[in-house]
Amino acid sequence: MPRSEPLKAAVLGAGLIGIDLVTKIQRSPALSCALVVGRTDETRGLRHAAALGCATAAGGVDALVAGREPFDVVFDATNAMAHAEHWARLRPLGTLLVDLTPSRVGHMVVPTVNGADALLHRNVNLVSCGGQASVPVLHALARHYRPEYIEVVTTAASVSVGRATRLNLDEYIATTEDAARTFTGVADVKAIVNLSPARPPTPFRVAMSLVVPGADADTVAAQVDAAAAEVRRHTPGYRVTACTVTDERIFVAVEVTAAGDRIPRYAGNLDIINAAAVLIAERYAARQPLVGATEELS
Repeated sequence: MPRSEPLKAAVLGAGLIGIDLVTKIQRSPALSCALVVGRTDETRGLRHAAALGCATAAGGVDALVAGREPFDVVFDATNAMAHAEHWARLRPLGTLLVDLTPSRVGHMVVPTVNGADALLHRNVNLVSCGGQASVPVLHALARHYRPEYIEVVTTAASVSVGRATRLNLDEYIATTEDAARTFTGVADVKAIVNLSPARPPTPFRVAMSLVVPGADADTVAAQVDAAAAEVRRHTPGYRVTACTVTDERIFVAVEVTAAGDRIPRYAGNLDIINAAAVLIAERYAARQPLVGATEELS
């Protein structure tokens, strides 16, 4: 039987990512934003969430576990160091925890690559915004070739990067590299992050360089275009800006412009990971009548 009511969702974290999440959840017919939680009552994001019509609370994860009924879905938009505790507190409640931090605690998911895996786990990790932008392309190329080296350079406007992300830059790099290795089978991977102070702010960009013996330009272009088309199904602002093959080197660059109502167009880093997170939650909602027979708690 299809669900008659949307799943009750909560957003843990009231920073830039959290408030954009609220907007996307409110647009979803499968989800209802029941609570937004910040660290303290003075958190500016809580005022924005209240202005959007959401119930708000301070106190972090304590506010989530104190309710009479658990939430169906919690989006963790805090920081990687706190996520393990959040999972420990929420796991007994049976909540789906969608992790937008680079914690590497839960099961890594990139929707267009292994989105079906998310339905088997209660703690789903969205890797990083750079991972969401690069892994679909890298995975597509690795299915046809055997890359010897991969380098991923992420550039985001400094004004689009909040406090939690700045605290997690080392974890961001390690998680992005781990995802590239996991989804391609390539051991030699390097990830780099640039926070650009340029004015006007630069759009979110990810450049990928690969060393691939025997690469063919037409095949590479076809694989990259197909992967990009899949990503645009949930992130319309995703586009390929360069795709070249020179000797044994492939270079692909993508750019993401945001379509969110509450964030500027250059904040594609927020848009792509939030769109992926909401998509995972919507797929989980669609499968709710079947979850009890197939779930594997992680």
